[in-house]
Amino acid sequence: MRKAVTSRVAVATLGGILLAGVAGAAFADEEQQTDDVDVNVVIEELTGPGTLAMTVADDATTLAEVDSDDPTERKFTGTLPSVTVSDTRTSIPEGAAWAVLGQASAFVSTDGGGQPDISAGYLGWVPRVVDPGETYEVLAGDTVDTVLDDGPNNVGLEGVAGPELLAMTLNGSGSAQAVSDSWAADADLFLKVPVDTAPGAYTSVLTLSLFE
Repeated sequence: MRKAVTSRVAVATLGGILLAGVAGAAFADEEQQTDDVDVNVVIEELTGPGTLAMTVADDATTLAEVDSDDPTERKFTGTLPSVTVSDTRTSIPEGAAWAVLGQASAFVSTDGGGQPDISAGYLGWVPRVVDPGETYEVLAGDTVDTVLDDGPNNVGLEGVAGPELLAMTLNGSGSAQAVSDSWAADADLFLKVPVDTAPGAYTSVLTLSLFE
């Protein structure tokens, strides 16, 4: 009985396949009419709570050597890619303020030469606000000098006492943030190393963090 049923199922399935093939061939012989259907959609603007977010214009920058004022040092300079803070929130907490902080890792050899690491204490920056938005209530952080410079802020970007300030809004500037929804800052970067630093290619990771 089971064998007979199986056989009938197999025949029925095959017959269906053959029938579909014959029908398809018949309908393909002569097209009588065509028509089109427009498919429309309206995507409404987001009306959710929005977010406070940070974007960086590029994921890398390269320092180039320049003349040093000190014969015992070599100096390299570059620019931090622009950092943009955007606030799309429809409701900003009272007393809100944000800050972008930065901290760098040691420079490590990338060319297989086995050179010793270079401390991020030799890396400094000069932050600046490049787009204050419409409120101008955003401030650049202080200059951070290297360990080869004179004080008072000659700690480098190693973060011994914590990350260094790139830019921030003032405490209680929530109402101002609601008026201007984006700001941008960058920084001049400079690396100073002793003249006897081993030559070679090095890389460091500068981590930027947004806090509120």
